[in-house]
Amino acid sequence: MTSYRISRASASDADRVTALVQASAAYQGEYASILEDYRVTEDYLATHPAFVAHAQRDVVGFYSLIEYPAELDLLFVADAAQGTGIGAWLVEHMLGQAADLGMTEIRVVSHPPAAGFYERMGARRVGAVPPSPPKITWERPELVFDVKHPPRD
Repeated sequence: MTSYRISRASASDADRVTALVQASAAYQGEYASILEDYRVTEDYLATHPAFVAHAQRDVVGFYSLIEYPAELDLLFVADAAQGTGIGAWLVEHMLGQAADLGMTEIRVVSHPPAAGFYERMGARRVGAVPPSPPKITWERPELVFDVKHPPRD
C-alpha cells in the first residue's frame, strides 16, 4: 500500500512541481498553449501558500493559493495518481489552510474539464471568465468554495 503525505512546498520542489504541471495530459491538444514555457519557480513557492502531495519520493500532487484576493491558483494531480482520492485530499487540505489564513471563500478559475471535479468537492459555479487570447482562447468556469471555520469554544 502506498502512503501519501502533504507538506509545504519548498524551493527544492520547484523543478518536480514544474515537471508535474508540464506532464499533465489535461493540458495537451487545444489547451496546450496555457502551459507553454510555464514554470513553477522557487520564488513562487516561497511567496505563496503552496503544498505538495508525496508518495514516497515522488510528487503526485500540488496546489497553491493566492492570499489576496483569495484564489486557488494551481491544483494538479499526476496523471497516474488520478482517481486515487489525492485531488479530494488536496482540496480538503487547501480548505483547512484557507480557514487558518482567515479566508471566507476561495475563487477558482477552472480548467474547463476540471469544473465538475470542483463542483463535486463543494464549489459552486458563479460565472465564467472570458477568453484572453492569444494563450487562452476558451471560456473558463468560475467557481467559489465557501470556507468553513470551526466553532470557537
